[in-house]
Amino acid sequence: MNYLSIFEAPLIVVVFYALPYLLALIVIVFIHELGHFYVGRLCGVAIETFSVGFGREIFGFNDSHGTRWKFCWIPLGGYVRFQGDANAASLPSNDGEYRPNSLQAAKLWKRIAIVAAGPLANFVLSIFIFAFAFMFVGIPISEPRIDDLTVDGAAKSAGLLPGDYIRKVDGEKVNSFTDIQEKMILRGESPVALEIDRFGETINVIITPRVKEVPDGFGSTMRMSLIGVTHDGTKDAVASEKLGPVAAFSKATERTYFIAKTTLRYLGKIVLGSEKSNQLHGPLGAAKIAGDYASAGIWAFVTFIGLISVSIGLVNLFPVPMLDGGHLMFYFIEAIFGRPVSPQAQEWSFRIGLSVILLFMIFVTTNDLGRFAAMRFFG
Repeated sequence: MNYLSIFEAPLIVVVFYALPYLLALIVIVFIHELGHFYVGRLCGVAIETFSVGFGREIFGFNDSHGTRWKFCWIPLGGYVRFQGDANAASLPSNDGEYRPNSLQAAKLWKRIAIVAAGPLANFVLSIFIFAFAFMFVGIPISEPRIDDLTVDGAAKSAGLLPGDYIRKVDGEKVNSFTDIQEKMILRGESPVALEIDRFGETINVIITPRVKEVPDGFGSTMRMSLIGVTHDGTKDAVASEKLGPVAAFSKATERTYFIAKTTLRYLGKIVLGSEKSNQLHGPLGAAKIAGDYASAGIWAFVTFIGLISVSIGLVNLFPVPMLDGGHLMFYFIEAIFGRPVSPQAQEWSFRIGLSVILLFMIFVTTNDLGRFAAMRFFG
């Protein structure tokens, strides 16, 4: 009997998919919780526990302020527990007493700052990751040039030709072919105005993209608005350019904003019914993507951490109890009515929020399983 064949598939899954995903998650969670921790300490709130992971503690230590830093067996999240918290989700203690140096006893603006610091830390992490990538690896340079057209594409029907340069999309200047692709994301079939440079002559055309489902490279498909043009990067004079610190951080901030904006647009379109929800990935799908990025090299994997960090920071701002956005919602209610939401009301809200999160996790995990089944049985 070949014992390797029994364990080969699970071993490959663990090494190439689970470990990169867990590593990325640990980094992102640590930075997120560090944001809460750092601002909480600045605001004078006592911190009982800083935990990476849930469940039984593997190892840990106490710092000079009495905070227990620990790493636990289930590395699928983490938390900072402040004095006065009833649990890891920072639900206020139900005894109605606000102890000195507790989170509940802190001024409202301090509580808002502490809660918002976690998602903000995720955005800052992404900006730093993208900036260092732009400085040390470089940013791809692709001229906004049309090198070929698809036979049934809207661009060919509109009379565009190979060699044309797209200078503006809906009146906004584009500097690269990547800029054109990004402006077409989630556009649907809305007409788009293009300014074309054809050997020095300016031509203005309006074309209607065609929405097609194309492979996303991770076992699923995504709906793309295509105008039917392609670009050959080998014809570009320069493949990439390393940016200076100022330009790199500026571009990284733009990139982080673009990812957050695109994510919100996609989720909004799902709610409105104009986009399908099958592109949403759960933990299994995220692990698959993490492994694919890791196999492409260290910088590709670091970029993946930046992408996921934006998403986690953004999702945590949603006004759902259990998430940071839920806490901020309660604080804004307190600011309006002049008194905090009762611990009992928060507790019931947190239960509802937990149910919503669990249902969402079941839904996206079902997406993942369906995706893997399609890959396994239908290629």
